[in-house]
Amino acid sequence: MPAAPLSSSLIGTWELISRLDRTSTGERRVEPTLGEDPIALLVYDRGGHFAAQFMKRDRGVNPDPAAVAGAAPMGNNTRALGGYDAYFGTYTIDDTNGTVTQTLIAALSAENVGQVLTREMVVDGDTLTIEIAMTDSADTITRTLTWARVG
Repeated sequence: MPAAPLSSSLIGTWELISRLDRTSTGERRVEPTLGEDPIALLVYDRGGHFAAQFMKRDRGVNPDPAAVAGAAPMGNNTRALGGYDAYFGTYTIDDTNGTVTQTLIAALSAENVGQVLTREMVVDGDTLTIEIAMTDSADTITRTLTWARVG
């Protein structure tokens, strides 16, 4: 039986299971603003709207200022502030290519408002996987986000 198209399988509420950053050589890299194990929720509705919220699990613990200062910006959706990130907007799906294009109508970080981001996404049953290739000053980083359907 073929998998359901992304346009029908993506609809729902998703809870983050894991967020893993790896360099091109496979080395694990920890992004300091949200940490290695953030709490997150992602929602896609049938009307073409989405919302995402991420929080550093140990938000009360401030990250090492040197690590945050040294963290080069990568091609991520937005920039976290104080261990929290949130944004919402509209989305369209290209079932043929398995991509979702999101337009950020609002974001915690003002510079991210209006961004248009296209991501490859795969839904397998109640698991959503998103892989994002980003670059920093030294390497290409692949972020893999794994989500479980909770609604």
